[in-house]
This record gives sequence, structure tokens and C-alpha cells, in this order.
Amino acid sequence: MNEIIKKLEAEQLKSDVGNFKVGDTVKVYAKIKEGDKERIQVFEGTVTKRQNGGIRETFTVRKISNGCGVEKTWPLHSPSVEKVEVVRLGKVRRAKLFYLRERTGKKAKVKELVR
Repeated sequence: MNEIIKKLEAEQLKSDVGNFKVGDTVKVYAKIKEGDKERIQVFEGTVTKRQNGGIRETFTVRKISNGCGVEKTWPLHSPSVEKVEVVRLGKVRRAKLFYLRERTGKKAKVKELVR
């Protein structure tokens, strides 16, 4: 890749992205613009996948809202993502948890990693 592009991307990387992995339950603090006002909205759920690397890294969070599954994909180094806070550590053996889409209730839970 071109050295100029690498330098620009390195400047835009966040240093405090949070240490989370697939299976963890996280709270994503996102900036929402409504007209001329800006507020922070919290989205809490399980991380189902984390992909790419560098400035293009994204992660997907899944939660159940009113009995309906909701998934959102967030760019990790985006200025719209204020912070990512880990609530619970999950114990999983896969890199992508797409099997959670078909499960409901207690079967849709991820085991907690006890440290």
C-alpha cells in the first residue's frame, strides 16, 4: 500500500478501543445526531463477529429487543463510537456466532467465562 495512505490511516486509529472479543457482552456508546443536538445512545448486546483489521475493522453486536433480534455493525475506529465497555466475558469456540440467530430464550445465551 502507498506510504501516504498508511500514514493517514495510522493517524486516525483510536488508541483506546477496548479489549473485547467475540462472545463478550458489551455496551456500545454511540453518538447520535438529531438536528443540531448530539447525544449518546447505549446499545448493549453480544458480539457476534469481529472482522478486518486496521482502520477498516468492524464488529457486530446482537441483542433481543421486544422479542425481535437486532444486529448492528459498528466501525471500531469511527468517531461516532464513543467507547465500548465490556459487561461480561463470554466463553466461545468460534470466530463468528451466526448460530445465535436461530436460537431463542435460554439457548441463545453464551456461557460466561469465569476468571
